[in-house]
Amino acid sequence: MRTSAPAPIPVLLYHAVMDDPPAWIAEFTVTPKDFAAHLDAVVASGRTAVPVSALAGHLTSGARLPARPVVLTFDDGFADLPGPTAEALAARALPGTAYLTTGALAPGRTSLLPPAPMMPLGRAGELERYGVEVGAHTVTHPQLDTLGPAALDRELREPKAVLEDLLGHEVAHLAYPHGYNNGAVRRAAVRAGYASAVAVRHALSSGRDETYRIARLIVRRTHTVADVEAWMAGVAARGERTRVAPFPDSLPTLGWRLYRGARARVRGAEFAG
Repeated sequence: MRTSAPAPIPVLLYHAVMDDPPAWIAEFTVTPKDFAAHLDAVVASGRTAVPVSALAGHLTSGARLPARPVVLTFDDGFADLPGPTAEALAARALPGTAYLTTGALAPGRTSLLPPAPMMPLGRAGELERYGVEVGAHTVTHPQLDTLGPAALDRELREPKAVLEDLLGHEVAHLAYPHGYNNGAVRRAAVRAGYASAVAVRHALSSGRDETYRIARLIVRRTHTVADVEAWMAGVAARGERTRVAPFPDSLPTLGWRLYRGARARVRGAEFAG
């Protein structure tokens, strides 16, 4: 007996929204003008934006979702986030989820992220007032699937505790830096108390996706409004392969993971980017 394919749910991954980004993040940066046009396309599509917590609730317990949901996520915590980016979302009544790399945002702390304008960690509460849910994105932004158990545990537990102390409530959602994860990382996320985790996967999510590696689509500077419209229609952007999660990791993905693990044993922890 054949079962119907799961309905696609676009989960978009943004990074910085600025006109003049540092070179290392430029590929994954959109201008404020383009970002506004993307958001207008989301609204025009008729999809209903929900935070990651709503999608996770559906995946774990069958909680109801809108008929045509979309999820807007933001990684790292760039300086634009608690200001014009959150304001653009709020102006259109679009909630989102922001995953913050605490070591890059807290005074006196360090991370593997190269230099860039970042938001102060103390402004995380402002995001919630704009309707942006806050999640954790590790302390230093390493390749989690190359770490030993102790380092992995710290990268998952410390930012959760820091953000919970700051916000005064549970922080239950995690983003793997650059999407890198494996079974050990996913099990560690469960043990650390997270209710969900997002990966990348360059694919549309669905109501049957995996709670601890929810598929996301990275938004690049080359993506246009037409690409966003395609994602909202549940199909691939120009020149991209249409995939809907869940699906197993490909052989190239598995091989790349093995290579990075071997390299990390020689070089130590490296930036996930």
